[in-house]
Amino acid sequence: MKYPSLVRPHFCQTPVTVVLYGEGLSEDGAPEIAFESELLCNWQDGAKTVLTDKQKRVDIVGAALFNGDICPDLAVISGGYVEAFGVRRTIAKGRKARNPDGTVNYTELDVM
Repeated sequence: MKYPSLVRPHFCQTPVTVVLYGEGLSEDGAPEIAFESELLCNWQDGAKTVLTDKQKRVDIVGAALFNGDICPDLAVISGGYVEAFGVRRTIAKGRKARNPDGTVNYTELDVM
């Protein structure tokens, strides 16, 4: 059975650079780069306000949505960064949304 694509390729028009880290460390203690590529995504920006006792802080957040599985070699996306519009943002959460048969419908990277 073929499942409908929830993130359609023709809506992915924003060029981004994606770097995903693996679980290990390199010889100098830096994260190992498991995947690096320039891709097109559906980019969504946002902001959230965090109120503390002393100040108000605004965090810029966003989400990059990709059709399908951008990195089939990684079972779980645990870290890395996305560069969009000339700004590098850290991946806070990665998700591979799966169809009932186990295939990946879309990949979502939440950044901050």
